[in-house]
Amino acid sequence: MVKTLGMLFGIVFLAVGILGFVPGVTKDDMLLGIFHVDATHSVVHIASGAIFLFASMAGAGPARLWFKVFGLIYAVVAVLGFVNSNGPVLGMISNNPAVTWLHVALAVVMLLIGFGSPKPAAA
Repeated sequence: MVKTLGMLFGIVFLAVGILGFVPGVTKDDMLLGIFHVDATHSVVHIASGAIFLFASMAGAGPARLWFKVFGLIYAVVAVLGFVNSNGPVLGMISNNPAVTWLHVALAVVMLLIGFGSPKPAAA
């Protein structure tokens, strides 16, 4: 199950990263008119999606580990987003309140999957 979820997250992150470069979907640096994005933000999504896919293809253990690591990273990014609610996170990644709350939700879901998914029984 964790491998399947990792593949799903990978595909979604890749798609969102690519959509960040599509003028019809992203106008005035707003993805779908809601989420503030820029080239750096979109590249981070593409790289994250690729890592999710590679980790999931490597097995349940690497997928689970990536959910944990990525969940923690997103939690930190969400906190930084609250600190600078309408400015760039770390001075380079676009941000707005919608992005921050999406990062909170993603962090919670990824941490639940990473720490809550059952490990396979030892043989």
